[in-house]
Amino acid sequence: MIEYDRNAVGRVVRQLRKERGLSQEVFSGLCGLASNRIAMIERGTKQANFETLWKIANACEILSSRLVEQIEREIRK
Repeated sequence: MIEYDRNAVGRVVRQLRKERGLSQEVFSGLCGLASNRIAMIERGTKQANFETLWKIANACEILSSRLVEQIEREIRK
């Protein structure tokens, strides 16, 4: 069983955002979230619920299941 890891979520979100060359402000706008919320998720100080992960996946133009798979891989590292 895989335990939820906020830091792994943050690393994946940061990687996806940077791969797209987006600032936290621009990325948060695409997600429909406050920029400080993205910053806290990336730092691992805020837990992202499924709705937030869904919005992040949509902003990255990937399926939410793919995002979850990437997070799971990061946790297993």
